[in-house]
Amino acid sequence: MAPKRHSSRSQTFSSRAESETLPALSSYLLSLVSIKQSNLCVSADVHTTSALLRLADEVGDSICVLKTHVDIIDDFSDRTIKGLQEIAKRKYFLIFEDRKFGDIGNTVQSQYTRGPLRIATWAHLTNAHLFPGPALIPALHSAATSTLISLNQSVSTEISTGTPRSSIDGNPFDDAELSPLSPSTTRTPHPPLLPKPSSPTATTSTTQPLIPADFDMSHRRGSTVTATTTISQTYEPSPPNPASLSRTLSSSSDPALDRAAALAELGPPPHARGLLLLAQMSSDGNMLDSAYTNACVAAARGNRDFVLGFVAQEDLNRDKGDEWVVFTPGVGLPADNREARDGLGQRWRGPREVVRDEGADVVIVGRGILGAKDRRAEAERYRLEAWRGYEERVERRRCQ
Repeated sequence: MAPKRHSSRSQTFSSRAESETLPALSSYLLSLVSIKQSNLCVSADVHTTSALLRLADEVGDSICVLKTHVDIIDDFSDRTIKGLQEIAKRKYFLIFEDRKFGDIGNTVQSQYTRGPLRIATWAHLTNAHLFPGPALIPALHSAATSTLISLNQSVSTEISTGTPRSSIDGNPFDDAELSPLSPSTTRTPHPPLLPKPSSPTATTSTTQPLIPADFDMSHRRGSTVTATTTISQTYEPSPPNPASLSRTLSSSSDPALDRAAALAELGPPPHARGLLLLAQMSSDGNMLDSAYTNACVAAARGNRDFVLGFVAQEDLNRDKGDEWVVFTPGVGLPADNREARDGLGQRWRGPREVVRDEGADVVIVGRGILGAKDRRAEAERYRLEAWRGYEERVERRRCQ
């Protein structure tokens, strides 16, 4: 007897986004998918910054997520990330670095936050294998939290000095004139992913004479130094209610205007990070068996505030409280609509099939789009097929 399918299979993305128990980033992603009517993720397996940015600009309107492999970018630099962030902000998509972490906690924390890539500073999503053990998940979560706090905070110190004017009563420290020196400012090395309003949370100021206590002051004018330290913490507004976004989408007769208004209302992604566990693979002979997949699901349930879902070949929502987002790779549109292979162990299935029949939420497509003469048009073709599979899945379940 076939297992009973989870209720999420019949729910719309917008209704799933309204769940109060979802992490903010999951809710944002599902709302974004609903507004753009795109459950397409393009895998940007290119080797230069210019190629990455060109691809992101070409396919950005048709995708909800761009998956990167920045360790294969030959000329990776801050320019790579700044350019990608600008396009992601303008085109409204999340960035998913396909790092596939798989080591002890201390090592993955360094891999996530340090070195030339500093993934946690810019990638909304990343992924990991579970074979090192479930402790890898809180290790990555802790590293993400520390990074976000650092990105959200700046500390600046300004030092001023000057010679005081003599007052009428002869007190040399009255009415001091302070002329600022070159300010000494320390800030975190990377700005937040998107501009946010900043509010000072603490300011301390100290003033003291630069004169020894036993120095004869009778014929000298003093000097003063003022050090002002300001700690600024950014605050992120709460994301809009998905229900209000649905009303925006139906507020006019022009769907394009509706989507533009809803995206503007949705705004930038929350200042958060999320993890996908690599629970299944699409390559022949892979070692991720059902016991391993079950262990991934169990580990995710213990870390619902950081694990958003899985990279898998089927829906892994099984229990009543499961709200996972499933990303499925190995998706293509072969000419004869049959399963295709590349001779290197990879196999592909159609986007409509994996969404409608297997319960995938987001399909991951690489070479099928990268190798097209018109990548913009091909991305749109994949988007339409994947979205059609979603609509058929929801309608089918409603009719049962």
